[in-house]
Order: sequence, then C-alpha cells, then structure tokens
Amino acid sequence: MKTKHSCFIIFLILLFSACSSEKNTFTNRMYHNTTSRYNAYYLSNEKITELENTIKKNHKEDFSQVLPVFYPIDSATIDQSEELLKDARELSSKAIDWHRISKWVDDNYFLIGLIDFYQANTDDAINTFKYINVNSKDKDLRHRALIQLMRIFIDQKNYDDVIFVIDYLSKESKINKENRFHLFKTLAYYYHTKDDIEGKIGALDKSLPYTKDKKEKSRINFILAQLYQREGLDALAYSYYQEALKGNPPYERSFFAQLYAQKVAELDKSKDLKKIRNYYDDLYSDSKNKDLRDVVLYERALFELKQDEREDAVNLLIRAAKEEGSNPIQKGYIYQKLAEISLENDKDYRSAKYYYDSALTHFRPIDPSYAEIESKKGILDEYVIHFETITKNDSLIQLSKLSPEQQELIAEKYIKNEEDRLLKEAAAKEKPKNSGVFDNLLAFGGRSTGESFYFDNSVAMQQGSIDFFRNWGNRPLQDNWRRSSQGFSSSGSSEIEETNVPQAEEAEESLFEQIPSKESMLSQIPKSEEDISKLNMELEMSYFELGKLLFFDFKEPEFSIENLENLITSYPNTIKKPEAYYILYLAQKERDGNSQLYSERLRREFPESPFTFSVNNPERASGNLAYLQASNGYKEAYELYQKRDYSKARRILRSTLEENPLTRNTDKLLLLDVMISGKLDDRERYKIRLENYIQSTENEELLKMARNMLIALTGENPEKDKIAAAKNEDEQVSSEDEVEEDIIEEESPYKENPNQTHIFVIVLEPEKAKEAKNLLAEIEAFHKINFASSRLRTGNMNLNKENAIYIVSPFNNAEKAKEYSAKFLKEFESNSLTEKEKEQSLLISIGNFQELNKRKNIEEYRLFYKEKYK
Repeated sequence: MKTKHSCFIIFLILLFSACSSEKNTFTNRMYHNTTSRYNAYYLSNEKITELENTIKKNHKEDFSQVLPVFYPIDSATIDQSEELLKDARELSSKAIDWHRISKWVDDNYFLIGLIDFYQANTDDAINTFKYINVNSKDKDLRHRALIQLMRIFIDQKNYDDVIFVIDYLSKESKINKENRFHLFKTLAYYYHTKDDIEGKIGALDKSLPYTKDKKEKSRINFILAQLYQREGLDALAYSYYQEALKGNPPYERSFFAQLYAQKVAELDKSKDLKKIRNYYDDLYSDSKNKDLRDVVLYERALFELKQDEREDAVNLLIRAAKEEGSNPIQKGYIYQKLAEISLENDKDYRSAKYYYDSALTHFRPIDPSYAEIESKKGILDEYVIHFETITKNDSLIQLSKLSPEQQELIAEKYIKNEEDRLLKEAAAKEKPKNSGVFDNLLAFGGRSTGESFYFDNSVAMQQGSIDFFRNWGNRPLQDNWRRSSQGFSSSGSSEIEETNVPQAEEAEESLFEQIPSKESMLSQIPKSEEDISKLNMELEMSYFELGKLLFFDFKEPEFSIENLENLITSYPNTIKKPEAYYILYLAQKERDGNSQLYSERLRREFPESPFTFSVNNPERASGNLAYLQASNGYKEAYELYQKRDYSKARRILRSTLEENPLTRNTDKLLLLDVMISGKLDDRERYKIRLENYIQSTENEELLKMARNMLIALTGENPEKDKIAAAKNEDEQVSSEDEVEEDIIEEESPYKENPNQTHIFVIVLEPEKAKEAKNLLAEIEAFHKINFASSRLRTGNMNLNKENAIYIVSPFNNAEKAKEYSAKFLKEFESNSLTEKEKEQSLLISIGNFQELNKRKNIEEYRLFYKEKYK
C-alpha cells in the first residue's frame, strides 16, 4: 500500500514539474509537445480548415471562365469569420507562450501567419513566414512557409521576390509530397498572373501526382481541360474532362465536364444537326438538370448561332433568361450574348443597352465581363437618352397639335391595346394541367381545374386586376383589420408594417400597374408655347448628338446623315449647323457621296468657322503636335496684340487656324481674332463676328467674356460696365495664357471609368524614392489602423527615369478610391512625404493605369485627372 502511495506522489511531482515552460527535460518536452500539438495547434488548425471550407462553399464557380487556381478570398467571408479567426489566433498564441520548449511552436507561428494572410495583414504575414524560414529547424515547415510567402508576393505582383523564392526552392532537396503539391499549384497561380498558359498547364500537370484529395484532383483536371480547349487541343481537352469526372466531383462540375467533353469530341464537329439538337433536348428534359436548364439553352443557342440560325438562337436565349437557374452569373452571360446579337447583327443599340444593363446586375465588379460591358455601355447609354428623347418629344409635339377630344381617343386606344396585350400574355402562360383525382371530383360539380375556377385561371385573374385598377386605382393589398386600425390615415402602407411577398408574386400582381391612367398620359402633352419650345430645344440637341454618336462612335454614316439632315431641315437656325455640316461632309466622304455639297455650304455660310478651316486643310497636324503648335501661335499673336501690332497678329492667327484647325485652342484663337477685328474692321463687322462667336462657342468662360465685349460695344451698359467688361477680357485672356505651357492631347487616350477598379498612386522622383525606405511600411501601418478589413495591397515601381510610383489597390470604384484619398490626405503622416507630394497623389482606373504604363507620361495623365476627378 505504501509503495502505491509513493508511486502516486512521484507521478504527481513529475507531472507538475513538467508544467514548467522553461525546464528542458525529457518529461517536460514530452508534456509540452503533446499539449501543444493535440490541444492548441489541433484546435487552431481545425478552425483555419473550417474557414477554408467556408471560402470554398461560398465561392460560386463560373464554368464559362477558366476556374481560378485558388478559391478567391472574399472579404465578406473573412468578416463573418472574425470570431473564428480570433479564437484560432488566441489558441496558437497561447501555445507559443505556454509551451515555449515544444517543437510545435513554429507550426503555431505558421498558423498565425495564415490568419494574418486571410485577414489581409500582409506585412505581419510576410514577417512571420520569413521568421519561420530563418529560425525553424523543421525543413518541411520552412518550405511550406516559403511557398506561402511566394503566394503573397504574387498577390502583390512583387515578381522579383517571387523569382528569388522559386530559385531558392529549386535548389532545395527532399521537398515532401504535400509541399510539392502546394509549390506546383502556387507556380500555376504565378504563371496565370503572367498570362503564361504553357507554364500554367505545366505546373498544374506536375501537381496532379501529389494531389491526395480526389475532389481537388478532379478540379485541377477540369482546369487543365479548359486550358487545352482554349488552346484548340480538343483531344487533350476531352481526355482531361473525362479525368475530371472521377473522384465524385460536385454535380454541377460533373455536368459541365460532360457537356464540354461532348462539345470538343462531337458537338463542335458533327454534321448530324438533328442528333446534336436531340442531345440538348435530352439534357434539358433530364430532371437532374432542372437548375441547369438555363445553361443548356444558352449552349444550344451558341450552337444555333454557329449554324446561322440567329432567330432560333435569340428565342433560346430569351427562354434561358426566364429559367430560374442556380448561378446568377449564367444570366449575365445570357443577357450579354443577347446584347452582342442586338449590337453586331441587328444594329439595335437600344435593345443592346437594356440587355447590357440586365447583364451587369448579374455580374460582380471583379468578373472579367463586368469591365468589358462597362466600357461598351457608356456610348449606348448616351445613344438611348437621345433616341428616346427624339421618340418621346416628337410624339408629344404631334399630339399637342390635335384637339382635346382626339387626344383622349388616342389615350383610350393606347390603354385598350395595353390591356389586350397583358391578357394575351396571361393566356400564353396558361398550360394544360394533367387530370388527377381532384379534377375528377370537381368534374361532378360541373367544373374542371384551370377553366372556370377563378384562381386557376390566369386570364380571369389578369382581367380582374385590370378591372379593379380601372375602377379603384392602384390600392395596396390589405386585410380588413389592417384598414380599421389605420382609421382616417392615408391609404398608403404603414412605415412600420411590411408585407413579405415573394418576388414572382409581386411581379404577377403588379402587371396592371404597367398601364398608365388616361389622366397621367394627357398631362404629359404640352399645353403652352413655352412647353413646346422646351421640347424643341431638347429635340434639336438630341438630333445633333445622335448624329455625332452614330458617325464617330458607331461608325454608321448612313444613320448619322439621316439624323443630321433632320436637324438642319427641322431647325435651320441651329447653332450646331457648322459642326453638323462638317460631320455630314465627313460622312458623305466616307460613303463616296456628295461631300462637296457640305464643304461648299461651310465656305459660303461659315467662312471663318474652325470646321471650314479643317475642310480646307484636311492634311494638317493633329493631337499633341497640333495643340502645341496652336498654343505657340496663340502666344505669339497675343503678344503682338498687346504691342498693338494687329495686322501681324491677325496673319499669325489665321495661319495658325489653317495649319491646326479643331484643337482645344480653337475657341481662344477665334476670340482673339474677333478682338483684333474690333481694332481693324468697322463697328458692324465686329458686332456680327461677336454675335456669331457667342452663338457657336461652348466654352462658358469665353462665352461670358464675349458677351461682356458685345455689351460694351452696343452701349447697353453704363461706362463703368464697359470698363469692367474690358478688364474682364484682359484678365481672362491673361489667365488663359498660363495654361498655354501645358500640352493636353486633343483626344485624351484616357477614358473616364468611375465604376472600374481604381488604384491610388503616389509619385516621387527616383532619388526621393530611394530615401523613402519606410514609406511602404508606414502606409501598411496606416491601413492596419484605418482599413484593416479592406484587403488593400501596396507596391512600388519605376514608371520612367523621372518618376517612381507607390501604389495602393484595389478599390472597387472611383468613389471608394476618393474616400481613401481624402482620409490619406487628412490623416497620413510620414517623414518620407512632404505635404506637396501628398497633395499630388492621383487616382487612376485599371484601364487607364495600363495606358499610363505604356505611355510613361505622368503629366499627361495628371491633366486628365484634374479635369475628371478634381
């Protein structure tokens, strides 16, 4: 008994002595190794694995694009998992603090590095992985840390460091299988960012033998198949799609693997069209594919387009858009294809605009198609504004010419036609229902489902909605107890009370609201001359803008001519007449028409217009060179004007306008020419020229100045106003002079894209950049305090010999970037930056940054930035 008692005491002594985190004894090490591994490390690792599974689960694969090598990290998912990561960090931190002599300390550091990586604490993550690489005795862990470090460098596009890590690992021996898998997968990601398809294929192919997870192996095989398919290697693509079907993949991936395998093997090559159509019909009918019917119809539509069956393809795409589907992105592709058909085949720009609008609601800003559509949609939006203005205003003006009785008849006829249309749509939706036991029971009562039973008859329900709306107007659906509780309050819904109605039902019930009331229609018809004049002004502008768009942006000279000739015929005194003549001249010239007609009209009616100068001198310089020459000519002429050498100033001005017509300096050159006219020509000539200038210029400052000059000339102002006008004139021309030094490209290579991803840029001289060694670290610290959850990245590069730039990205749009810039300017402090350097920071869209990187001219972009962002 004594012996047992003694053993127990000895055991307790050993146990408690093992709790020490300092004593490096066998018992102590065994205790701390066991506790650190199976308590803290295990639980922390499980939580990180849970996060990674959540990232996979929340990611919706877009099978129309090559699948990403790594599942994208969504900041929303990270935010939702904040508590999970906090617990994981605490567990690993305690393992390090409490079990310092454990051999699992470095493993816990690695987990902390992963947590920092997922939470976008990039600097901390880099420092942790570097620490492991330098200090850890575990070779496998060091390799894993380096691979994770390489992934961060790729995210930052810090390719010099990526290459250094690759070179280092290539010389390392005995990299274990798990690390080899991670290494080759990360290499594939690297080659993807460099647009090296061959490198990406090679790296993914090498990762396959080291892949333990069958589902992961299936996904990699699917990516390889997609890459081979895009490279036109159909046999290899088919083989990898077949491999992707192994390993029990998710049903959706399995479906696409089978579909694409059939496409590369047979569907794209077979001449048996009936067999292919039957294949798509079978896919559509398969109940397992209920959530993928929109995909089947979309793929069938693409097939029909290849057969030049455009009408069938459009009908299939419209059907596909109506299917529920499981992936919203697929709807984006459907609407995008409908837009492309409307745009390229039908020249139906209005439909294309609305299809693109629908597509954008289903794409995310990070999707490749989003930026592509955004870049196309701007001119389509503008087209539709002017097209619909012409259609609407023209109709309203015509209606205003009718009697009130005729107007009422037209409104009633329109409403009746709309009611008939809705009833026809309801009838088209009616589907015969299978007879069942309840139909048989109802048959004894003399009725059958869907015929006389009101709530089974959509036509009757639609007619009821229309009748109700006609008699009672648009009233909210409410039960009696809700009405009584409101007493004498408004018939509108209470702010407190909300009724959750399924979206489909809401759409069904609100169909009758599409019909406007007769009163609302009649109220839009203009009643006074002032209303009609306003509509005519809008029409005049829209005819011109539409004609201009159609020629320059849509390359449609025929349609452009039609709109501009309507403008000139309907509004012969339009101030846009010289420019309209000029565009008609260009359009007729392009189609080998009668361009001479419009060049002669320009010379006869507007001999001093810049458009006439351009017609007379078609081969002159343009762009930056023209602007520079015009700037120099203006400066020289103005100096002569100040010296009262008016004749010589006029010769230089006229020569400058002939050599460089239609630059951004043209309005200033013309106004100075008018001012010289006031010194050399008679009073009436000067007055006419001033009036013509006022009618034609669009520059607000120069317009104001010309008006003051006219007031001073006609004597309508007191003498003091005349002096003020003259003073204003001199001040304005002098202030314009200050801008002359800057060269702005006549048509900027940069485009305004506020919805594109944006970058924040700090510009420094190379010597100053060398001194600013801590700037990136200070910016990262600023982010950690103010933008911890934004996943912002930083980097730097030499743009050219004169400029080094520091970059912060990404921002979803210009608005987000402006918010960041405002906070940066207000709160960021650093010895590396002066206030002036901070204030000269820029915002730039991804598309414009690529253009800037080609052109290397920061001052050129700065002028665009001041105009569009300031």
